[in-house]
Amino acid sequence: MNLNNTWITGSLDGQTMRAYLTQPAASGDTPLPTVLVIQEVWGVDEHIQDMANRFAMAGYQAIAPDLYSLGETPEALSLPRIGAVKRFLDTVPPQAWVDPKVRDQHIDKLPPDEAKTVRETLGILFSPRDNQRLVDQLKVWCDYALQHGRDVVSIGYCMGGQLSFLLATQEPRLKAAVCNYGTAPQESNMANIQAPVYGFYGGTDHRITDEVPKVAESMKKQGKTYHYKIYDEAGHAFFNDSRASYDVNAARDAWARTLAFFNDVLQG
Repeated sequence: MNLNNTWITGSLDGQTMRAYLTQPAASGDTPLPTVLVIQEVWGVDEHIQDMANRFAMAGYQAIAPDLYSLGETPEALSLPRIGAVKRFLDTVPPQAWVDPKVRDQHIDKLPPDEAKTVRETLGILFSPRDNQRLVDQLKVWCDYALQHGRDVVSIGYCMGGQLSFLLATQEPRLKAAVCNYGTAPQESNMANIQAPVYGFYGGTDHRITDEVPKVAESMKKQGKTYHYKIYDEAGHAFFNDSRASYDVNAARDAWARTLAFFNDVLQG
């Protein structure tokens, strides 16, 4: 399928930001529902652009906001620098992802210049985020979607999954939200959710998945629609086919369920 791909710009509080936009070339001027594809911590890299393209090939307009681009993307968060960090993390044991001391031991083995840039980028990527500021950006892209199409749904992966769920607590125009292996919002914020939410999780991703039954109970208690699916053999980031974490069976099933979910909501 031929797609029309481009980068578009928006603004928040006088600062510019950008997003990747894609849609079927053959759709012409037909207004399309929009899928907001919300990035992992790695930014709008090839994987996130590919996911946006997949939604476009399914008949949607897809927008993948670059959440690091507000004002100006720091050099430390440029895609080449993040790519170098991903390659580094592929060479270290799993505990280095969560234990800064172990991570530093492996960074110290790198050549000095490389060690400096990897440590700087990791420091930013793994530092606390201002999620509210990121949601504010997503609201602007909801505005854009509704001005240039019809209806808007969201889906996110890891960090983006958390933001997709959080966006549902603040954006009443959202028709549906999908959270892939992201943490849920505070229970007190769930009362504001108007859209149905679907969560997909890896069974071995205990830090996030072990909380899912509590999330389901909280959503049920507040009368909210929450579906979830746990893939027992999959881990975190099972959707990312550019990483060792990719699980083809979980990804295939979650993709089919996501498309069916969006279709049911938008056709309802």
